[in-house]
Amino acid sequence: MIPAHAVVVKNIKIAMELNNNIELNSFIEQTLLKADTTKAEIENLCLEAKKHNFHGICIPPYFIKTAKLLLADSTVKIITVVGFPLGYNTLSAKVEETKRAIEDGADEIDMVMNISAFKNNDLINVKDGIESVATYCRLKAKIIKVIIETNLLSDTEIVKACEICATIGVDYVKSCTGFFGGVKKEHIELMRSVLPDKIKIKASGGIRDAEFAHQLVEAGADRIGTSSGTALVK
Repeated sequence: MIPAHAVVVKNIKIAMELNNNIELNSFIEQTLLKADTTKAEIENLCLEAKKHNFHGICIPPYFIKTAKLLLADSTVKIITVVGFPLGYNTLSAKVEETKRAIEDGADEIDMVMNISAFKNNDLINVKDGIESVATYCRLKAKIIKVIIETNLLSDTEIVKACEICATIGVDYVKSCTGFFGGVKKEHIELMRSVLPDKIKIKASGGIRDAEFAHQLVEAGADRIGTSSGTALVK
């Protein structure tokens, strides 16, 4: 485990750099995951992402092909969700979702951990679900993020979930979907204290202003998932 003081020093340095006019653009995954999302909204999302040079957009699997065409002339990444938002889909269903999303053009996968299995201490199911999707992503050279839904977990459970993700070696651990409340700074701090440096953190849910986004980066977040990206960079 990384010493707490080392994490604090590292995060303070990052925060100082951000406050010295390093903009949030490269941290932001502009997100649109509502059930009634329209093609016109996806088109606008892509335009905003290109205009502000965001890292990527996080969208429903249904719109991946559309976004792929719209972003063909840019470096903006396409992120989509698997097992979203409740996470209790079967392992095979999650793998199939992942395969189809990557075939359609997704660059990164945000998969919801099986929270029901986790709460019932069925850790073999939890590990197998994460490992299966992570393995497929690795084979295709794609990024895998695991959403652990911090607002439904105790601190002890957050630590355990992070340890499982670290053992498997995912690329990112993501705080929450936003369906059960927004991200909390203290949860990001806890996640960063447990996870090794090589595993990054995505903070998401309820991030609507630049000050809070900066606080989350200071706490250890490497990515910011938000539907308010344009407001943050302004």
